[in-house]
Amino acid sequence: MTGRIRAVLVGIGLLAAAGAGLTAEPEVHRGACYCRAAGELHCTANLTERDCRRRCDEALCDDWFWKERLPCWNWGYGG
Repeated sequence: MTGRIRAVLVGIGLLAAAGAGLTAEPEVHRGACYCRAAGELHCTANLTERDCRRRCDEALCDDWFWKERLPCWNWGYGG
């Protein structure tokens, strides 16, 4: 009987471990958030797309876009 109980407990443990993988958070990517307001384009680095959308809504951007996994581009050379 001990072997059977052990097998059931091992099975339950394996099911619990498999179920834990199903509840893991999806991978969230960060990137560059560009906002155009009053004719000027501004960038904030290291934001998720969701945070970018929220920030641009709050800043009343005329237009915005998000570039996944990329830093802000400085629009020129040397800084």
